[in-house]
Amino acid sequence: MVKIRLRRVGAPKKPNYRLVVADSRSPRNGAFIEIIGFYNPLTQPETFTVNEEAAVKWLNNGAQPTATAARLLTKAGIMEKIKSAKE
Repeated sequence: MVKIRLRRVGAPKKPNYRLVVADSRSPRNGAFIEIIGFYNPLTQPETFTVNEEAAVKWLNNGAQPTATAARLLTKAGIMEKIKSAKE
């Protein structure tokens, strides 16, 4: 199964995350298929950028977001677009 999840990058105690599409069997920082976004929780407010086209493409092809990835995609308005497109 393909998942949309966060991949940790950055220095110790200063995490940054990449939003990636990866096989669910690969480890957190292991192999991935595509980088579709970036998330920095340390800035005020949190910084989040996402390639909307790529995210919609992967969600339409059956990729399942993790809980945190789903929260971020909902904040960006992408989950609503997917939901309205299915109706």
